[in-house]
Amino acid sequence: MMSTNFNHFDSKGNAIMVDVSNKDETTRIAIAKSSIRTNKEVYEQIINHQNKKGDVLGVARVAGIMATKQTSQLIPMCHPIAISNVEIDMQWRDSESEEHILDISVKVKTKSNTGVEMEALTGASTSALTIYDMCKAVDKGMVIGDTFLDYKSGGKSGDYQRNS
Repeated sequence: MMSTNFNHFDSKGNAIMVDVSNKDETTRIAIAKSSIRTNKEVYEQIINHQNKKGDVLGVARVAGIMATKQTSQLIPMCHPIAISNVEIDMQWRDSESEEHILDISVKVKTKSNTGVEMEALTGASTSALTIYDMCKAVDKGMVIGDTFLDYKSGGKSGDYQRNS
């Protein structure tokens, strides 16, 4: 079992930003996933490019990329880091029902002394939220699914792969 080290606190229990200046600069990659469940009308509007607000998946992809770059402004203890690459993949699951699920995968890469897990998670969440925002006039019952870290590499803690 891996030990848990909460190092965002000083000796008095005050919140601090972790000092990463002594950590090695390595290539770091993180992949986070999320999903959104829509009704058939939203699904058809998206795939047929008929949403009145525009290209839903294109806008969601740009929002996800922008969010990865802004993570340190949203999450208090995240370090601002230079993002080398962001790839966002969105795929509809095969579904015979009236509900349709769009899977979102966000891969973030950097060469830094701190990881990009939070950036990938923020990108996945923001992509899903953007889809909700653009389609809520048609279906307020959309459900954003589990959002989680699927993979990470680089850094002191090494590689991680989520067990499905």
